[in-house]
Amino acid sequence: MKKHTPKIIPLPTKAQVLEFILESPGKVGKREISRAFNLNAEQRPMLRQIMKDLEQEGSIQRGHKRKVHKPGLLPEVAVLEITGADAEGELLARPLNWHPEDPEARDMPPPRIYVLPVRQGLSAVGIGDKILARLQATGDYSYEARVLKALASAPARVLGMLDTGVNGLLLRPTDKRDKQDYLVARGDAGTAGPGDLVEAELLPGRRFGLRQAKVTENLGSMGNPKAVSLVAIHSHGIPCQFAQDALEQAEQAKGVTELGSRADLRDIPLVTIDGSDARDFDDAVWAEPSEDGGWHCLVAIADVAHYVQTGDALDQTAYERGNSVYFPDRVVPMLPEKLSNGWCSLRPDEDRPCMAVHFWIDAEGRKIRHQFVRGLMRSVARLTYEQVQAAIEGVPDLAVAPLMDSVIGPLYGAYKALRAYRDERGALNIEIPERKVLIGEKGEVLGIVPRTSLDSHKLIEEFMVTANVCAAETLEQHHTPCMYRVHDEPTLERVDSLREFLKSLNLTIATGALRAQNFNSVLARVKDTPNEHLVNQVVLRTQAQALYGPENRGHFGLGLHRYAHFTSPIRRYADLLVHRALIRALKLGPEGLQDEQGNELEAIGEHISMTERRAAAAERDAIERYTTQFLADRVGATFAGRISSATRFGLFVELDETGASGLVPISTLPDDFYVHEEARHALVGRKGRREFQVGQRVTVIMRQADPVTGGMLFELVPNGTMRPAARPPKSSPFDRSFGDDDEGDSIERPSSLGRKPRGERVEEEEGPRKHFTPLRVGGVKNKAFNKTGGKKLERAGKKRVVRFEPGTTGRRKKDAGTTES
Repeated sequence: MKKHTPKIIPLPTKAQVLEFILESPGKVGKREISRAFNLNAEQRPMLRQIMKDLEQEGSIQRGHKRKVHKPGLLPEVAVLEITGADAEGELLARPLNWHPEDPEARDMPPPRIYVLPVRQGLSAVGIGDKILARLQATGDYSYEARVLKALASAPARVLGMLDTGVNGLLLRPTDKRDKQDYLVARGDAGTAGPGDLVEAELLPGRRFGLRQAKVTENLGSMGNPKAVSLVAIHSHGIPCQFAQDALEQAEQAKGVTELGSRADLRDIPLVTIDGSDARDFDDAVWAEPSEDGGWHCLVAIADVAHYVQTGDALDQTAYERGNSVYFPDRVVPMLPEKLSNGWCSLRPDEDRPCMAVHFWIDAEGRKIRHQFVRGLMRSVARLTYEQVQAAIEGVPDLAVAPLMDSVIGPLYGAYKALRAYRDERGALNIEIPERKVLIGEKGEVLGIVPRTSLDSHKLIEEFMVTANVCAAETLEQHHTPCMYRVHDEPTLERVDSLREFLKSLNLTIATGALRAQNFNSVLARVKDTPNEHLVNQVVLRTQAQALYGPENRGHFGLGLHRYAHFTSPIRRYADLLVHRALIRALKLGPEGLQDEQGNELEAIGEHISMTERRAAAAERDAIERYTTQFLADRVGATFAGRISSATRFGLFVELDETGASGLVPISTLPDDFYVHEEARHALVGRKGRREFQVGQRVTVIMRQADPVTGGMLFELVPNGTMRPAARPPKSSPFDRSFGDDDEGDSIERPSSLGRKPRGERVEEEEGPRKHFTPLRVGGVKNKAFNKTGGKKLERAGKKRVVRFEPGTTGRRKKDAGTTES
């Protein structure tokens, strides 16, 4: 009988093994690879060596139970640190070890991780805690984390107001995302008492079920009107104390007394145009008609680089702060007042050193050429926006009347040309109303009014934008490092999401590569219609976020190929860097950009982008708190408003009267199962097809306004707020938007907007309504939910059903283990 010879299976190559791993939908081990290639026991040691080589090369990464996967993915179980919460109150985390052995992954930001509610029997977790968690990918570069074990305590410090408790003092956190109170023993309060705003450090252990804290700093009475901005400063970590050596350097600063090599601009009638409450004037403007029918314009900016030089004490504190922060009752400046309101302020009839740019434009507003100089100037007048606007409209006051022919008329003529060119190139025109808090002499809130947009504002904006373009072009021409202001075009994913949303409104947007004009076309079609507010909001959320960096990627929102901030070195460190770079490129003095700093522009850009976001968040926080304080005595009143955000746990409504934003809990909506249709930004009733969509007008009753946290709760007034829902398109994600300042290039996303969705629908059924009580959502208690509505989770595929059952405790009871996608 012929002996059977076993068939020899060739060993796969390294490339074949890698291809199999990369194309596998999940993580694989040696067993799966051996089966795929029909390998026998004798060949497995050779396979082990191939996999070891791939791992050492960084082509694959080893995970849980020795499974491997393509690099960049997180393992199934990892140690995470909870870093914050999104606008919906869901906890966010990041891995403690972010691919330390993978050089390419180290340069990538970690994926976004959402922490699921802690199951019953485990300790609650909060911001600052370290956890061991099981991870499940839920979409493109996002994960859900299920807490297995809490590993460390929450952050060392907490800001809050002391209140009287049964067993001592209670510390109520000012952060509305932190719903737990802390116990402060009488001996641990120091000089602070009930009603005081304090900073406290957390102590180990619990008493009477509460975590313990010890007061480390008494910041004064919470009843003090200035406490509102103080809370925002401390909550967001805004540096507010200058180092002594920086203050001493500012005191020793002196102005320029001799012209030297500077250009003499003192005979040119430059004027500053600012808000009526401004105290620092860092830019001045002038214009005259040119012989070819165009305009010769001049923008002069305070020469901050003369006073703040690379590496000195003032430079270090300016870098740390990154920018000034503006609150309704105070300013936290980037530079000490001696400079910001003194030597670097272009006061009338006083000689001031400046960096200036002449630029010439044609009658259509297109720039023909430009020239930078380092000069000495003398402003002829400090004007306000309101004064200039009145003059433009033909009613100048006594201060402006003598300047009409020589200054105001030419400025307005040049502005009209620049504005025409802006419209031609198609700068993005999103209209989102802003609000201004009016503060009295004693710090009290007098009112909250819409922020007006005048032609005089736009005049300064267009002059500043053109000067910024000139700065970027000059630095490129001289091959000098430049800190660009970058605003990328929206991602294809976001545009596709917008397209799906617009389809539900019978609107379309162009396909292929988009320009800002394409978005403007959509906005023009909804102008003065019921959907105007809604579409503006969604278009805003589609945009990327503006940032700083040494790589030029253009400015999509302004329709410009290159852009850099030059015009506000008093209040933005980025502008100071651009001034130094121009001085170096044009050989205008010894204060130019140093090689060491030029080589660090990428890291500096990341830092000042962070400080800008930090400042914007603190400013929004202060406005929200002032607004809540202003409305606190109107609980029970009825207000008109519109839905500004639809989330899985309710609706955010923005009031017409003040712009205040508060939550309408989903438990208070009319009886139904509510599906969160993320692509349509709506909650839709499953049975009755009742719909609540962003932009929809509603009437609400204020049920709660907490001045300590700045949070407000509303309830919809029945009838007249629902409409039949159209068939929803597929869900698709929206993320953050881009950022807008006085140069019009940095619109910030409203703080009430929800997090990036992960493609899952949520259906919610409500039990009988009683009164509000805290309920944890994503690890953070949320007062918006109903005491009698226990939440029972059932998961099936991509759909999560949340039922409210009468008579239960109001907490999430069970999680079946499937995840959102």
